Amino acid sequence: MRGCRRAPARGVRGVDFVKMHGLGNDFVILEGRAEDVDREETGRLAVALCDRHFGVGADGLVLMGPDPELDLFMRIFNPDGSEPEMCGNAIRCVAAYAWARGLVKRRQLTVRTLAGPRPVWLRLASGRVAAVRVDMGEPVLERSLIPMLGPPGMVRGEELDTPLGTVRVTAVSMGNPHCVVFVDDFDRFPLRQWGPLLEVHPLFPGKTNVEFAKIEARDRVTMRVWERGAGETLACGTGACATLVAAHLNGLVDRAATLHLAGGDLDIEWDPTSNRVFMSGPATMVFSGHIEPDDLSVMMERGGCNQ
Repeated sequence: MRGCRRAPARGVRGVDFVKMHGLGNDFVILEGRAEDVDREETGRLAVALCDRHFGVGADGLVLMGPDPELDLFMRIFNPDGSEPEMCGNAIRCVAAYAWARGLVKRRQLTVRTLAGPRPVWLRLASGRVAAVRVDMGEPVLERSLIPMLGPPGMVRGEELDTPLGTVRVTAVSMGNPHCVVFVDDFDRFPLRQWGPLLEVHPLFPGKTNVEFAKIEARDRVTMRVWERGAGETLACGTGACATLVAAHLNGLVDRAATLHLAGGDLDIEWDPTSNRVFMSGPATMVFSGHIEPDDLSVMMERGGCNQ
């Protein structure tokens, strides 16, 4: 799917899309070919389609389709037009969508992402996808690779100075950067104040996702998330994985736990043998639609695509 540098020409087909969500983290999904993705133009398209008032409305735009070497490819674009490396909720939606549309025939497949290939397993019930398990890869704990500025080593319970005060953070990359803050009371750290502040903290050169986590038990954590480029969302798969890793590194939980997010629960496991993190959770199809060329043109103009 080409982006929006020009308005759709007369007679050109509009856009067919599907709206899906993983625990309320919602996406507009378009089928296409990896070689047709224009990063700049697709970013502009994401701004238009993700607008909740003048577009379809979503936390991200996902382009997906068959991959020449693996089973599927996936590219995701935030509502601000930026492109993250990986999204845990989006990859579950992509896998469930591919099964429902007959793009894959096997229950085990591999999806290409900007963070690398990710193995996926589908759990079926009555022929439909009931849950998706994803190998999210090994967590990256070296500061410079997250990336985060400062001396080499792991960032665990480190004090971070901000205009709102000092906060202790643990940094993890799950293919994208995360800054995890453990709290006893969510009211002490209002998400809409602290989230955007930490997202653009100067120690994170590529910005960062931000998670606030409350330990409920050795196998249960409640968390809230502020996503880089998207703001507050109801769920974040990579964020849940990063939070489990950060909590275990700080001695707060075991290697497997249920993460309670605003949109629902994810089961996360950090396998000690392979060092890989596994995420299991649902993916839900909401509706499908078609946008006519003239309507798409109006969306893009309103979204600033012709500026």
